[in-house]
Amino acid sequence: MKKLFVVSALALAALSAQAKDIVDTALAAGNFKTLATALQAAGLIDTLKGPGPFTVFAPTDAAFAKIPKADLDALLADKVKLTAVLTYHVVAGKVMAKDVKAGKVKTVQGSELTLGTTGGVTVDNAKVIAADIVADNGVIHVIDTVVIPK
Repeated sequence: MKKLFVVSALALAALSAQAKDIVDTALAAGNFKTLATALQAAGLIDTLKGPGPFTVFAPTDAAFAKIPKADLDALLADKVKLTAVLTYHVVAGKVMAKDVKAGKVKTVQGSELTLGTTGGVTVDNAKVIAADIVADNGVIHVIDTVVIPK
């Protein structure tokens, strides 16, 4: 019986240690349903399940709720604009919070985000509210506001 318990415990540990990509990690967190819907609508799920590495500044459901419903619905219906907004939240490479430096950083979308480090990390007008959520293909930093490219 002891052997069975040890084998079961090891199997359980192996399952929980199984790496998850950025999409699966965000879905498991439970507060990124709107982001998941948006990624699906934009056709970006496979990209963010790819090898990366990526740094994703992920807006929560509460961040998306700050956008008026009509504007959010229009954004979700416009694949080109939606893709631009979502890829503006992604930086190539894996950047941990301790490595963030104030200044501009190029996004996958092509334009630049402005990062700040005074009083916590900021991304344009959004605050990082949780940092360094590691996935097997990058890292997620949770932000409180959806950032829109200029």
